[in-house]
Amino acid sequence: MIAVAAPSVASLVQNVDWAAIAPPTIAAVVALVVLVADLFVGEGRKAVLGWVSVAGLAAAGLSLIPLVGDERSTFCLKGVSYDACSYTADRFTLVVQFLVLAGALLTALLSISTLKDAEHAKKPYPEGEFWFLLLSSAAGAALLPASRDLATLVVALEVASLPAFALVGLKQGDKRSSDAALKFFLSSVTATAVTLLGVSFVYATTGSLHLTRVASRLTHVDGQFHTLAQAGVALTLVGFAFKTAAVPFHFWVPDTYVGAPLPIAAYLSVIGKAVGFSGLILVTVVAFPSYADVWGPALAALAALTMTVGNVAALRQQATRAYSAVRLLAWSSVGQAGYLLVPIAAAAYADDPQKSIGSTLAYALMYAAVNLGAFAVAALVARTKPLNRLSDYRGLYASRPLAALVLGFFLLCLAGLPPGVIGLFAKVTVFSAAVDAGLGWLAVVMAVNVVIALFYYLQWTATLFRAPEGEPTAYRFSAPLTAAIGVTAVVGVALSGAPQLILRFVESGLFS
Repeated sequence: MIAVAAPSVASLVQNVDWAAIAPPTIAAVVALVVLVADLFVGEGRKAVLGWVSVAGLAAAGLSLIPLVGDERSTFCLKGVSYDACSYTADRFTLVVQFLVLAGALLTALLSISTLKDAEHAKKPYPEGEFWFLLLSSAAGAALLPASRDLATLVVALEVASLPAFALVGLKQGDKRSSDAALKFFLSSVTATAVTLLGVSFVYATTGSLHLTRVASRLTHVDGQFHTLAQAGVALTLVGFAFKTAAVPFHFWVPDTYVGAPLPIAAYLSVIGKAVGFSGLILVTVVAFPSYADVWGPALAALAALTMTVGNVAALRQQATRAYSAVRLLAWSSVGQAGYLLVPIAAAAYADDPQKSIGSTLAYALMYAAVNLGAFAVAALVARTKPLNRLSDYRGLYASRPLAALVLGFFLLCLAGLPPGVIGLFAKVTVFSAAVDAGLGWLAVVMAVNVVIALFYYLQWTATLFRAPEGEPTAYRFSAPLTAAIGVTAVVGVALSGAPQLILRFVESGLFS
């Protein structure tokens, strides 16, 4: 007698769409290649591992091209009345993967110069491990926006985060680096534990981990489980709020950025935020839309608190304090995280949540380009003045006029002032998202914070063009560093000339 499976049971046979999963897969495969190659490459030729990593990240980015305009899903459970997929390559996924892989590529270019300088200073980094960790983290970050079940989402989050802990603490014999890595690790592990607890509560109340199934089942939770579902939603959000450096989960940011190698600080400021915000968007808009009354007010309050604390702390940085330039960028990134949270909070109240999410992506793309550029110029200054104080930038125009002009342009973009038109337009879209959703009070808080930020951005910009004290300092360029600064400058200028290239995401559908 042949047993016949019940038609209501989902099939566990999962077809793999290799083209859809190519971006994170290529990054992961190249990471393994670099790790193995490190065993056979001599000490004098370790630099080749860096260029292999750059090529691998470029290949991963190029693998996005065949996916443009096509929505694909894989690792799906086929049921009679539904299909539940764990990996989806839709418009949202491709935009975030592009941001992640392009940001990781620029980080790799910055890292080549940093590793070379460390070797000359007789404080070399373990290069094979460095590139393996960077590529592994990039692979996890590229996987996360495509994740459509809570288990894959958490795994991707940790694959992106765990290598970052090691990268922060990779400076041998540096107490600041070790302390920063430990603080980053302990706080992140705590946040992960809270997230897993929240996910377990959600699974207990819905019986599913797939985001679409969770969304539909949360609307029919039994009354006795309603409180448990609310707790699960809240706890899950806490973990992702930590990854976005939202206040009060931001305390690790300044010390971590100062203790980490400068390219890794740049990586955390952009790719780390992309990971956190893409995860936050998926769990709120896709998985928990029926609990918007829980996460909407919470994210609005977090947005107001985050932008205020970040900008006020950045304003208080003393120009002569060691690493004050890096600390200002760190606190500025906290303030920028507040702006990025505004449209996600607005999605809870908006008639068209995808339009609000589009505002977040538009702002994130602008922020990624100009913030990486600012860190690239900071890396240039650090090659001559390793303490990287704000006062060290005085007279930069006298010795490196192009670098000063580019950094000034990046700072004006972050401030939202012309000629940084893309920064202005991105802020307007975020402001509009808050107003359209009826969050007038949050729009007012944002306007006040934009004014606060103007002061320290303009103050730093003015420092670049002041007369230098003594002879102008000679700064040492390198080809990878020049390429990173040049690419970010070209992207920033192009987007300011044609802001519609980014702003069209506000009007388009993002999720399949």
